[in-house]
Amino acid sequence: MALTPQDVSRIAHLARLELSDGEQSALLGQLNGFFSIVEQMSAVDTSGVEPLYTPLSAVQHVSLRLREDRVTETETIDQRELKQRSAPAVEDGLFLVPKVIE
Repeated sequence: MALTPQDVSRIAHLARLELSDGEQSALLGQLNGFFSIVEQMSAVDTSGVEPLYTPLSAVQHVSLRLREDRVTETETIDQRELKQRSAPAVEDGLFLVPKVIE
């Protein structure tokens, strides 16, 4: 999957980046190199290989230190309301943010 200069221009536009022609051509080479590595990795048969939750577990036994899933807030004050006081816009207990995707 090779990207074109038009793809790089579109990515730069979506990321709100202003790139010179030299920067775009350098980025095109870097991105195509990255996708080339991804294609090579995708070609490897990984059926039967269990996913690792940490790279260390491939070389040594790692036990997860998980905490008990329980409520820890014991105060009678509504923490949500307290933490949302500084928010510019809140509705029904949710933070409202501006739309950023075109």
